[in-house]
Amino acid sequence: MSSIIFFDIDGTLVTEDERAIIPDSTREAIKKTREKGNITFINSGRTAFNISPRVKELGFDGYICGCGTYIEYNGDVILSSTIEKKKCREIAELMRECNVTPVYEHSEGYFFDDKAPMTDGLKYFMEVFVDSGIDVTGRVEDNNFGFDKFVIWVNPKSDMEKFRKEIGKDFSIIDRGDGFFENVPLGFSKATGIQHILNKLNIPIENAYAIGDSANDLPMLEAVPNSIAMGGAEVIYPYVSYITTPIEENGIANALSHFGLI
Repeated sequence: MSSIIFFDIDGTLVTEDERAIIPDSTREAIKKTREKGNITFINSGRTAFNISPRVKELGFDGYICGCGTYIEYNGDVILSSTIEKKKCREIAELMRECNVTPVYEHSEGYFFDDKAPMTDGLKYFMEVFVDSGIDVTGRVEDNNFGFDKFVIWVNPKSDMEKFRKEIGKDFSIIDRGDGFFENVPLGFSKATGIQHILNKLNIPIENAYAIGDSANDLPMLEAVPNSIAMGGAEVIYPYVSYITTPIEENGIANALSHFGLI
């Protein structure tokens, strides 16, 4: 029976720096494992529109995006969860009251709030988006405003007590460090995305593999018995079954070779 492999993007498939290198060995390894009949999936916190063509060109059978809020397989959307419009408006108003800086993430685009404080984090994100050709014109006032998940940056004047109390009712609040928080609707995660696909494709859990490089990959890594940490990702070493070499030292190829997937 075919195996299925779930890949994180940044720091796993693509170097997490301005070079954004995809090693040739990674390209070849993904090609070989698919030729062997194995199934490959992206599993990312990024929403669907923000999976770059360079990543897609590697060759994937499907995509789990937005921390499990969107799933695509063989070109068909099989799950898409967007928060109800009225609720989106209420959350946007609440974020203003909490004095935090949000970016609202939809499967088809991003939305920003010009009334929110500008932060170094947001400034950097927008510069990266512009350099990548991503549209940054969406605003909360737009008629089509809506989102699947959202992130925030905090500042010394942010009301985090109110934020946690209200947002915690409906979202998992993930502390990404340095005052940056990712907020995912309850019931969705990289792990739920994996389970949805395994059930749909009738693949046993022992044939599932996941590869990541950071703490936000833990739900994905802990959802499968064959979990792989990229070399250099010491923070997740205690939670995985195999540690491969760093990304630029044939990390993906070595991992797939170790498990007989190529």
